[in-house]
Amino acid sequence: MIKSVLFDAYGTLYDVHSVTKKCNELYHGRGMEISQIWRQKQLDYVWITSLMDKYKDFWSLTKEALYYSLEELGLQYNEKIVEEILNEYLHLSLYPEVMEALNNFRPRELFILSNGNLRMLNELVKNTYLDKHLDGIISVEDYKVYKPKPDAYDLAAKRLGLDKEEILFISSNGWDAAGSKSFGFTVGWLNRFGKPADRLGMTPDFIASDLKELAQITKSI
Repeated sequence: MIKSVLFDAYGTLYDVHSVTKKCNELYHGRGMEISQIWRQKQLDYVWITSLMDKYKDFWSLTKEALYYSLEELGLQYNEKIVEEILNEYLHLSLYPEVMEALNNFRPRELFILSNGNLRMLNELVKNTYLDKHLDGIISVEDYKVYKPKPDAYDLAAKRLGLDKEEILFISSNGWDAAGSKSFGFTVGWLNRFGKPADRLGMTPDFIASDLKELAQITKSI
């Protein structure tokens, strides 16, 4: 029986490409290019530092990924511009169905499990009023290890005091769905954009195109 639901934050509850609007204001017509390179490089830095057994907090990696993105595109910047864009990570847009969907997962407890550091996550959920719909936030920075390493998921299980089988983990990121399934969680993959499944030998228990659909199909487990 599922007792708690864990949600990835970036790309699952929040649209990371909502930064495009601010990027377009500063670099006319280049917003999506910046956003796409930025997101991929952010993930690259997380995985590379993990493989090197080096930890650097997510805010710092996100900032360094932004530098890289602007430089790859040959765009001029200064620290004021970088901080202005980076600050958008504290004001990302929720996907439109999220608030209603979270209520549909009740009466189970609802938590975020994210690679983001706690300060940035706390500010983000407060700025978007999501704090009123959650029971808490779990950040991997407490272990200084990033998903999809097993210790990151183990942190959440220990924090909740539950067996891994009693936790439903939901992510829109294929690599995160695979990592959490490998660890032993019950997993819902939120396939928002109709992507093919990652060929990593791990199949999520549930697949849906939006969070309301996923809430419905996991209601009885």
